[in-house]
Amino acid sequence: MNWASGEIVGALKFLLPGFVSAAIFYSLTSHHKPGEFGLVVQALIFTIVGEAVMTALLLMDSFPWMGGRGVALSVPVAVLLGLVGAYFSNNDTAHRLFRRLGVTRETSYPSEWYSTFARTDCYVVLHMKGERRLFGWPEEWPSRPDEGHFRITEGEWLFETETEDEYQKKMPAAEISAILIPVDEVEMVEFVSTSPDEETEE
Repeated sequence: MNWASGEIVGALKFLLPGFVSAAIFYSLTSHHKPGEFGLVVQALIFTIVGEAVMTALLLMDSFPWMGGRGVALSVPVAVLLGLVGAYFSNNDTAHRLFRRLGVTRETSYPSEWYSTFARTDCYVVLHMKGERRLFGWPEEWPSRPDEGHFRITEGEWLFETETEDEYQKKMPAAEISAILIPVDEVEMVEFVSTSPDEETEE
């Protein structure tokens, strides 16, 4: 189907608020940006929701100075929709409600990897290549398991002792405030509720 240039321009103008919302959403979340077709679908959904919001506002005469035209309102509404979408996605708000209602078991997070880190607030042990283990607080962690870095603070290298389930630790130099570990060096992540100090003192 061949579209005239005017029709293409008109379609882009119509979808522009949706593209603004989608751009804000993907810049504030860790969700993978879809391909061209998926992005157009997302923009269309945001545009339809935005049009509904603007229609409701205009019907309520909330902006009488517009004279029934919502063009000037489309960009603020698009920005607001992007921010609201990012908020609900980053906080698992809507999916948490749906899980309680038994509608779904899914989360709003982009993967199980991201969900586990987002919902678990504790120390970790990074099991790395070469049987090395690093204990510490994950100040920052990669959004995906295939790229990025861990930023570990309070880091300690762990070594097994002769007694099972006990640890000896070797503290990094005192002047080191954080350790940056590439995710491709990590084979497994262990989430722990206590530090080795607390475990060995019991």
